[in-house]
Amino acid sequence: MTATRRALIAAALAAPAAGCVQEIGERPLRGADAHPAGYPTVEAVDHFGRLISERTDGRLRLRNYAGGQLGEEKDTLEITVFGGLDINRVNLAPLNPIEPLTLVPSLPFLFRSTDHMRRALDGAPGRTVLNALERHGLIGLAFYDSGERSFYNTRRPIRTPADMRGLKLRVQTSDLYVALVQALGGSPIPMSYGEVFQGLVQGVVDGAENNWPSYQDSRHFEVARYYSLTRHVMAPEVLVASARTWAKLTPPDRDVIRAAATESVPVMRGLWEARERTARQAVVEAGVEVVEDLDRAAFETAMRPVWDRFVTSDAQRTLVEQIRGMG
Repeated sequence: MTATRRALIAAALAAPAAGCVQEIGERPLRGADAHPAGYPTVEAVDHFGRLISERTDGRLRLRNYAGGQLGEEKDTLEITVFGGLDINRVNLAPLNPIEPLTLVPSLPFLFRSTDHMRRALDGAPGRTVLNALERHGLIGLAFYDSGERSFYNTRRPIRTPADMRGLKLRVQTSDLYVALVQALGGSPIPMSYGEVFQGLVQGVVDGAENNWPSYQDSRHFEVARYYSLTRHVMAPEVLVASARTWAKLTPPDRDVIRAAATESVPVMRGLWEARERTARQAVVEAGVEVVEDLDRAAFETAMRPVWDRFVTSDAQRTLVEQIRGMG
């Protein structure tokens, strides 16, 4: 644990459980984002910070620690619950073990398109997931995009689940992602993101899965030349506040923060869409074979045992049906 992280946790534990608004105003709100400066989520959180500063005449302001300065997302979530961080942008994955409802937007082949995903998360299903975080010491503010994840590999195009048989595919350290690849006939290999390029070069793995910008930024496209648009997962990022911080804010200041978070969403999405376009263009120009003619129905059918395993409560099943029932 770094000195900065230790200091933030120590400060949080030393602070009273409730305080006054002036206590917050005497220092900047502290935020964290694991992505580097300039990344769409970081830009959106910075925009959020500018809005709350403008609307409170500088009384509330944000200092955002980007680039993973405070550790991995599971670490910064812990700090946020303690109150050492006030604002945090994380992926849903580290929240899955904490709140079962966050598993639902992570389900493979749940969303038919990015538009479907956005309408669901901007609407009642999204509010249900955000509200569920409060019992864990977090206030859910908004969802950001994390892109459409697709499979890529060094050996062949993937058009049906049968094409995945025998492929060693890197996955995140997640039971859900392991089950996803196994159900499609591949061999999941949990591996840190930084090891994937060398793993592809050496044949330790045949492929992996990710969105367009990550596929390009990581240079994986230089080795894994088949990119199949399975769009199997569209799990979002989420912007949260510490419930300890929230308890110290007046209702008008809470309204300012909620409104600023909502208004930061289209900013993030616009930046993300632009980044996706440039990444796709660069990859296509590099000669990668992009596979779009897939048998999506076959992939969806293969997911039934995965859904049965991870959707176990009535609340989860209700949420799934709400999302699937959206036109």
